[in-house]
Amino acid sequence: MRQYPRPLNKLINELSKLPGIGGKTAQRLAFHVLSLSDSEVKSLAESIMYAKQNLHYCSVCGNLTDKDPCSVCEDESRDRTTICVVETPQDVLAMERIREYNGLYHVLHGAISPVEGIGPNDINLKSLIVRLQGDSDVQEIIIATNPNIEGEATAMYISRLLKATGIKVTRIAHGIPVGGDLEYADEVTLLKAVEGRREI
Repeated sequence: MRQYPRPLNKLINELSKLPGIGGKTAQRLAFHVLSLSDSEVKSLAESIMYAKQNLHYCSVCGNLTDKDPCSVCEDESRDRTTICVVETPQDVLAMERIREYNGLYHVLHGAISPVEGIGPNDINLKSLIVRLQGDSDVQEIIIATNPNIEGEATAMYISRLLKATGIKVTRIAHGIPVGGDLEYADEVTLLKAVEGRREI
């Protein structure tokens, strides 16, 4: 295979480090960047640096923000009796898209995974406990971690941890997605769907 010039190889290598970007996609992106004008490349580089320098985690909920506290924590119209616990800032955006949830959030920045050596102290869990101790308004914690082994382990751990507080702990439902077919669902998804069934 023909070698690319060193600067192009370096660009492809750096782009391939991004999540979900394989070698072929990294090459396409690199050639696209090279086809841009100097001002477009400069604007792209500046926007990356601007985001990196100006975004940080909210001191209250851990969500990604450019001000502290974030706009959700600062919004007095939000329901302060409910906190939805999610794994990543992207999950907050997903929840906000449904436009039905009006409570607060807490971002864990990961999930408990003994296989990867990630324990409760390695995620943003301690600040949730401190937050609950200082806020007597909270009546319900909704655990919205991913429906995988790590997410389930994290949900169970949080549930057990909060049992003594008297705060209601709920878990988002899992099962067959709308538009999905039973024949393509795996056993765990089907099991969760049956366990989460409701009367109609």
